[in-house]
Amino acid sequence: MPIYSHSKLETFEQCPQKYKFKYIDKIKIKEKPIEAFLGSVVHITLDWLYQQVKQKKLPSIDETIIYYITSWEKEYAPEVYITKQGLKTADYFNMGITFILDYYTKHRPFEDNTLETEKKIEISLDKTNEYKLVGIIDRLVYNKENDEIEIHDYKTANTLPTKDKMDNDRQLALYSIAIKEEFGSNNKIKLIWHYLAFNKKLVSERTDEQLEKLKKETIELIKRIESETEFPTNKSILCNWCPFKKICPAWN
Repeated sequence: MPIYSHSKLETFEQCPQKYKFKYIDKIKIKEKPIEAFLGSVVHITLDWLYQQVKQKKLPSIDETIIYYITSWEKEYAPEVYITKQGLKTADYFNMGITFILDYYTKHRPFEDNTLETEKKIEISLDKTNEYKLVGIIDRLVYNKENDEIEIHDYKTANTLPTKDKMDNDRQLALYSIAIKEEFGSNNKIKLIWHYLAFNKKLVSERTDEQLEKLKKETIELIKRIESETEFPTNKSILCNWCPFKKICPAWN
């Protein structure tokens, strides 16, 4: 049985044809939407910031912005493309500056007892380990005051989801299954999303019953993927950001 990830599952739900291109045909596309590129550079910068803090160093706001700029210049490539009309590369670059400035100002001096950043995890969905997923947690925190473990995730999206949507979010809920396995099932876990475009933090929790239900639903989704033979195209507005659009039969 192949090992899955949340992004792999999400790709299938979004468009089975895209899933086939990426994970079965393994077609490599160099092009990358600038939204994804921006998110990557912001993640790199915040990871660096917390790594410095763990080493008992507190970078200044200027040093942090310089790191962001350097990372942008290092990672940027001609394959990065813009879909939205009226926006330029500089607009996205400046968005990232704002995200970092706001986050730094709000969370300095970053003394929240971060345990790890970019933590790789493996999630077992059943007792036989037949169904497994892998993932990477942006940041894992132990909140001493509340005696809770926090799973933090950074989002650079320009839309703010509802509380109901986050209470049904699959990604961090799946990650919490792995954290309970590692730290003990009795540990209380908070799921925390930082929506940087709004400088807001959204928080949710899951019960053990909800996590068991999620395991079963995820296994059923994997079975659907494994049994799929047609992989139809699901045309939507998201096609505008799909790197496979140029070769997709629905558009050619």
